[in-house]
Amino acid sequence: MAHPSQLGFQDAASPIMEELLHFHDHALMIVFLISALVLYTITLMITTTLTHTNTMDAQEVEMIWTILPAIILILIALPSLRILYLMDEINNPHLTIKTLGHQWYWSYEYTDYEDLTFDSYMTPTQDLTPGSFRLLEVDNRMVVPMESPIRMLISAEDVLHSWAVPTLGIKTDAIPGRLNQTTFITSHPGLFYGQCSEICGSNHSFMPIVVEAVPLQHFESWSTTLLSS
Repeated sequence: MAHPSQLGFQDAASPIMEELLHFHDHALMIVFLISALVLYTITLMITTTLTHTNTMDAQEVEMIWTILPAIILILIALPSLRILYLMDEINNPHLTIKTLGHQWYWSYEYTDYEDLTFDSYMTPTQDLTPGSFRLLEVDNRMVVPMESPIRMLISAEDVLHSWAVPTLGIKTDAIPGRLNQTTFITSHPGLFYGQCSEICGSNHSFMPIVVEAVPLQHFESWSTTLLSS
């Protein structure tokens, strides 16, 4: 959950998000070193009045500033491609959930069950309980078992939406007539908040997403209760 004056990312709640955070730190360190080197070079050129004649036409210097950026790009591209393929990897999901974006709420369907569907609307401010987050709490949370691979099938019924949960490292567009697929694993129990990240109309700001990760036994009890009601 984000908090005021936060400068970095939210804490990771899935292995993919942990990888993304590590890659962010890796790329940021490279950018910091490049910026420091360029700033040092500019400062040196401004403050030094003498000019070394051998550096005005030096093949060695030209080779260095041609090869070095290529090496830096490779150091950034290789871990980036690795994470990109990891995000598209889907192996034997334990649960499949289909979510549809509407104006302006989400509907969820647990396709492994015969009749387990519900709509998820934002909780109005006047109905919030103490400790709930305004504009982020919903009446029906999407409950998933923790430490289990979950496959999400995402689409929309009217306009473009985007199903995004930052702590899980997920942001997938919901497009009418198209079924997008993504996967995630929650590494610990908790509540993970997200919102629609595609401007979809006047109430775009009122389409929160709440993923509740619970142990498998609690998930089975929740699904049994919901199916019997």
